[in-house]
Amino acid sequence: MPEIETPQDGQGLEPRPYTLRTRRGPVEVLLYESLHAKAGVLLAGGVGGGFDTPALGLYPRLGEELLRHRISTVRLKYRHAADLAEAVHDVLAGVDFLLERGLERVALVGHSFGGAVMIDAGAQSPWVTTVVGLSPQSYGTEAVSELHPRSLLLVHGLSDAVLPPSCSLSIHERARGRKDLELLPGTGHVLDESAERVFTRVRDWLLHELRA
Repeated sequence: MPEIETPQDGQGLEPRPYTLRTRRGPVEVLLYESLHAKAGVLLAGGVGGGFDTPALGLYPRLGEELLRHRISTVRLKYRHAADLAEAVHDVLAGVDFLLERGLERVALVGHSFGGAVMIDAGAQSPWVTTVVGLSPQSYGTEAVSELHPRSLLLVHGLSDAVLPPSCSLSIHERARGRKDLELLPGTGHVLDESAERVFTRVRDWLLHELRA
């Protein structure tokens, strides 16, 4: 389990920053915490690093919205944003962080490179209920067949010039169990063109899959 530093004071719906001390180095997260929550969501971006978010601020929107449903949310910054194995380690440390706060069910959401990270991490953690891949890369998703019985949602723009929609089609084909794929016309890699649809789709999926 990672050690946790004392957070800075937070206000209102603003997330509180924490640093998770792991054997491989510190992992920075932002926590939107709902007291007595039993379910949580972990969000991470792609190789851009930092607290990256797709779809016109999707991640902060989800963090604030899910608080209203008594769901805690963590946004995570990878230590090494292009190293799949290290990023999976960071995400699993984030899952442990949520478990230590009393949560029993966790959803993972990742964009681009982060989609592959979340699939790999989800297959390794029995506490993960569902995984959401947004414009995911197919490289590094061999573990998708091991996600079952966890559910999988994939969202991809048909105009993605960075990672073609065939990436999500390949992942979807190899996944077992409950899975869904939404392809968005006129939408590129960052999903800005369909930001409202992405927010609604992901929010509704998470609420459904994390229900008690």
